[in-house]
Formats: sequence, structure tokens, C-alpha cells
Amino acid sequence: MKKRIIDILMIMAGAFIFAVAINVFVIPNDLGEGGVTGLTIIAYYQFQWSPGLVNLIINSFLLIVGYRFLDKTTTVYTIIAVLFNSLFLHLTESWSISTHDLMINTIFGGVLTGIGIGIIIRVGGTTAGTTILARIMNKYLDWNISYALLFFDLIVVFASYFIIGIQGMLFTIVMLYVGTKVMDFIIEGLNSQKAVMIVSNEQKLIAERVNMVMDRGVTVFYGKGNYTNTPKDILYIVITKPEVSMLKKIVKSIDKNAFITIHDVRNVFGEGFVDISK
Repeated sequence: MKKRIIDILMIMAGAFIFAVAINVFVIPNDLGEGGVTGLTIIAYYQFQWSPGLVNLIINSFLLIVGYRFLDKTTTVYTIIAVLFNSLFLHLTESWSISTHDLMINTIFGGVLTGIGIGIIIRVGGTTAGTTILARIMNKYLDWNISYALLFFDLIVVFASYFIIGIQGMLFTIVMLYVGTKVMDFIIEGLNSQKAVMIVSNEQKLIAERVNMVMDRGVTVFYGKGNYTNTPKDILYIVITKPEVSMLKKIVKSIDKNAFITIHDVRNVFGEGFVDISK
């Protein structure tokens, strides 16, 4: 129950941040947006229709059509997100700031929309619209949610060219890119990990030192060199980014001729990282 309350508060915060981004940085500068929000902005530019009301109507329809692609919790969270997003779009409609620098507004618009949507998605909700499509692509085609959103959003952005012109469209694309990177950062979290593979003739000593000094587990793969046909033990270690320097020092002190490869990994679950039940 406590987690549900925290999740709902996070959704409210994300919806508020997103609404501020739209009303403070996007609309006053004649920029566009992707997805349903982009359509509501176009409707506002053309007919002065309330973004909050149009957002609620379109997203309600999409929720009816697409709810079966979402689990029960995601559906409930999405309904909450849509309601508060529409409410905050209405309440912040008259908000403004004094800056008139288009690039600054573009960057901050992207940052805030990325933070807002990222928070909502991170706790398990969506903002409906193209986010539902992105969730479907993630579920069935394993697309990255952030880049699936960017793909669908760009379709709407290109259509907005006829309303906001070429300059507005180009700045909107920059804003969407910034928002996508920020959103990806929010969804994935701060703790990007590194997977390290080490080939060395001193693999046993390296593994013991890693266990003792870094308190990290080491997995051993058995292989062989293709040219020499010599058996090789390959060490596999998952560590955090700040630990890379320490690991390199350990390997260097034991075997300067060791072969090391380091890869970026995300969503590491298990002992020493994130509980798999979360």
C-alpha cells in the first residue's frame, strides 16, 4: 500500500513537471511536441482549444482502445497520469517566464518533458497516447521505450511542419532528442554497470584479489585460443562504473599482459545489485 501511494505521488509529480514544460517552454515559443500532446498543441495553435481538455479526450479514447495491451496496474497508473496531466495542463495554462531565447527554451522544454514522462514510466505508468504504442513495442518487439516514443513522436512532429514551420519543427526535433536522452536516464537510473571479461594466465590470482579487495563475485568461462589451441579461463565480472579503475589496477598489478574487454550493461539484478523482485 505504501508503495502504491508513493507511486501515485510520483505520477502526480511527473504530470506536473510535464505540464509546466508544455505551458512554459513549448507553447509560448511556437514549438511542437510528439504524440497526443503534439496534436493538442496543434489544436491549440489552430483553434485555441484547451490543451488539457483535448489531451483528456484523445487519451481517454486511446485508453479504451489500448487498455488490453497493458496490465492492470499500468492501466490504473495510466488513468491517474492522464487525469493529472490534463488537470495540470489546465492549471498551468497561464504560466510563463521572461526568457525569449529559443535555444534555452528548447533545451529546458526537452529536459522537463523527459523528466516528467520518465518519472511516470519508471513507476509503471504511461501518459497514454504514443506511450501505449511504445509499451506495446517494448513488450512484443523488445524496443527501447524511449526510442520507440521518439519514433512515434517524430511522425507527429513532421506533420506539425505545416503549422509551426521549418524552424519550429527543427527546434522541436532537438527538444525531443534532449527529452529522449533525459527520459532514458530517468528510466534506467543512475547506476549503469559494467560487464568485464578478462583473459589472463593469472586468472586464479586475479579472481581471488577481486573477491578479497572488491567483494565481487567472479564467474569463470572455459575457452581456448583459436590460433594456439591453448585452453583459457575467462573471468566474467559485473561491477559499477566507479569500480572500473580499481579493477584495472588489480589486473595490472598481477598481469600486465592481460586482455580486458569492458561493456556497458543495464538492469543488473541479483546479489550486490538490485533485488530481482523489484
